[in-house]
Amino acid sequence: MNARERILRSRLGAYVLHSKHDSRELTAPARKAFLARFEVEVDPNRELPEAERQRRADCAKQAYFVRLAMKSARKRGQGGR
Repeated sequence: MNARERILRSRLGAYVLHSKHDSRELTAPARKAFLARFEVEVDPNRELPEAERQRRADCAKQAYFVRLAMKSARKRGQGGR
């Protein structure tokens, strides 16, 4: 099987999977784990009240995405190098 056939087979598999299942349900465990990392980052011993932990985790998540945006802008400014 060549690269083009692998791509088509993968695309077919994805379409079949998503035609039978809700995409949000399929990715829910991954999203939950991704968001939980920020709670652990800001309160590893779970000592803060829930509302404060959530507030800080949200700030940590926003900082994460701003860092990604900055890296992306830097790369675009370098012509993708």
